[in-house]
Amino acid sequence: MSRIIAIANQKGGVGKTTSAVNLAAALAATPKKVLLVDLDPQGNATMAAGFDKRELEHSITELLLGESAIEQVLRRSEEGFDLIPGNIDLTAAEIQLMDMPARESRLKQALEPIRDNYDFIIIDCPPSLSLLTLNALAAADGIIVPMQCEYFALEGLSSLINTINALKQKLNPALEIDGIIRTMYDVRNNLANAVSNELTQHFGDTVFRTLVPRNVRLAEAPSHGMSILRYDRSSRGALAYMGLAGEVIRRNNKTKNKESA
Repeated sequence: MSRIIAIANQKGGVGKTTSAVNLAAALAATPKKVLLVDLDPQGNATMAAGFDKRELEHSITELLLGESAIEQVLRRSEEGFDLIPGNIDLTAAEIQLMDMPARESRLKQALEPIRDNYDFIIIDCPPSLSLLTLNALAAADGIIVPMQCEYFALEGLSSLINTINALKQKLNPALEIDGIIRTMYDVRNNLANAVSNELTQHFGDTVFRTLVPRNVRLAEAPSHGMSILRYDRSSRGALAYMGLAGEVIRRNNKTKNKESA
């Protein structure tokens, strides 16, 4: 059984899509069977995976609306993971979903037939608590929260955790926070270090040990339609996401062992 992980944060600009794409690529390199789902209307994960979001014949929009079979939507990236691409059509799809039955569970239902084909399914969520994000959280087993170590980060994280706990009661009782990943980290920044220390004090082992640094190569990779592993495998950003993939695999194995015990 695969583990479905939503990469989610209500705040934008925290490295959410960067983390989704590069974690998918790093897990695929281990090697694991990985599916990346682009559920953000911006379609940035689709572009970063090497596909033109403007030229999609089939996308996650048609999948959610029941207009395409999942086999028509799936794409194989050059980096070894599969992709369900997304684009701006998701904005219109969200409006149509409002009037559909089981509107929060459309993604979960769509993934069910292929779930066992993968070790990990990574969902890139929009930077808001929209119906699309609710679909991701209804389908997911766990959430990874990317966050920058900045002044309002802890307050925003507390709000997100309260939202997740509320959703667990109403939508998905099995949903767990798999971890918090510190992104765009600069060790020379005293505020970042202070917030990071406070974060680990508050949330302990929930915080991944891996720190994703501010890294020019990491920022450049999406414009070339590549993950950081393909663009510059020796960069600090690539090493960080390989480290994160290792932590995700270990945590998943620990969870499986607990469930089978």
